[in-house]
Amino acid sequence: MRLILSAAALALILGGCSVDANEPSGQTFTDRAATPKQVNDPYYVRAADAVKSRLNEDSAPKAKNVILFVGDGMGISTITAARIYAGQARGLDGESYKLTMEQMPYSALSRTYSHDYQVSDSASTATAMVSGVKTRSRVLGLTSEVAVGNCASAAGIGTDTLFELAERQGLATGIVSTARITHATPGSTYAKSAHRNWEDDTSFGENADGGCKDIARQLIEWPEGDGFELALGGGARHFLPRLAEGEEGPSGRRADGRDLTAEWQTMDGDRAVVFDKAGFDVIDFDSDVRVLGLFQSSHMQYELDRLADEAGDPSLAELTEAAITRLSRSESGYVLMIEAGRIDHAHHGVNAARALADTDALDMAVAKALSMTDASETLIIVTADHSHTMTMAGYPRRNNPILGKVQYETGVVARGDDGLPYTTLGYINGQSACRPSQVEGEDGFDCTRQDLTDIDTTAKDFRQPALVFMGSETHAGEDVAIFASGPGAELVRGVMDQNEIFHVMGYASGLVSTE
Repeated sequence: MRLILSAAALALILGGCSVDANEPSGQTFTDRAATPKQVNDPYYVRAADAVKSRLNEDSAPKAKNVILFVGDGMGISTITAARIYAGQARGLDGESYKLTMEQMPYSALSRTYSHDYQVSDSASTATAMVSGVKTRSRVLGLTSEVAVGNCASAAGIGTDTLFELAERQGLATGIVSTARITHATPGSTYAKSAHRNWEDDTSFGENADGGCKDIARQLIEWPEGDGFELALGGGARHFLPRLAEGEEGPSGRRADGRDLTAEWQTMDGDRAVVFDKAGFDVIDFDSDVRVLGLFQSSHMQYELDRLADEAGDPSLAELTEAAITRLSRSESGYVLMIEAGRIDHAHHGVNAARALADTDALDMAVAKALSMTDASETLIIVTADHSHTMTMAGYPRRNNPILGKVQYETGVVARGDDGLPYTTLGYINGQSACRPSQVEGEDGFDCTRQDLTDIDTTAKDFRQPALVFMGSETHAGEDVAIFASGPGAELVRGVMDQNEIFHVMGYASGLVSTE
């Protein structure tokens, strides 16, 4: 176990303390409305107008708190398959099972295109949700005027995120992700970067002397308000320096010699840095301690691997509980993002088992949030940044294992016209379309369809079949779901552009002016 705590933080853990003294109280929702700097961006204007058109005459900001859940890559087919997966895992009828998110009272479809791509990435889509603008793919926190990968082009075109607006008004803020905390979705809350990959100071390439700050550094040096109350996820390597030969301890990627985790601890207030589940379990989140949790060098564990590891990472539901416990201490309210980042990674690996298990884990985190919050004062939105190419097809009988081979109602295994069985779930593209040739002395790939007769397709390492061979399965461009509950949730309806989500959250919380 590695646990780093300041002396003051240790005292808090042992004894607890009162509500943050520096947080204002008595503020009304109208008092905290602001006009973001991107207010004249055409995407911002259109989205603002669309949401304003749904406001009633008696509409008024009522959401003290906002929680945005993002299932990275959680398309409609993923939700459907995860519903069946979750029901079957609990010994229930999967087809009629209802995920918690599906039972939220309001829903809509979200159009996920970016400024320059029909099928977008997580950086541009996350920026849309937290800033209200559509921007170029691979870009964080900047408008579409940016030149991707050009450090100098970022000057003067930054956006104000909902998290920055919240900090300026004295609200508490937090980010939780099973991906690296510097990855695209969580990074969108605080970073302004002409490329999402600039996670530490070794990642700039030709822009090394361009004057831009890397994303990890932007998190630690975030100037808004009194900063995040907590940031929990993976990505320790981007905060830690490289170790010289003979030095002991965890090694990072930073070439500037800075240990950003140590710098975090020297800032104002009582602070803690934790690197594992044991350290996480020691923290009293019902205190004023500010927590930076970096549980893996890169991304956190997939849910199926976490469950199989006695010393595994905290679950997403546990992280959610910790975050809400800590942020709820703020009398002014809070804004929180919670991302299930590894749904996306499993799909990129054409690995439906891990994708569905991580979706189920996200749903359990949503259930935890709903149980811990007051529906009259907390707006909760559950959505995805984009979809994936996973399909669900083939006439499987009712109650057929969602990860299994297709069987007809008679129990006969379905076969294609080539005589081979096939699975209910598959992908349009990905690594499993072809396999290294098994012919002795022959290089290249065998792209004939694999015979799955004697293969356990429900195993967690099984890769579902794909059509087009690619080294990594791609995103998909169809609309994704939005589910909502709480004050302002009634603004979530119809088919919405993704950047309208920002305006829903902003108007409901009073953080964004409707003028």
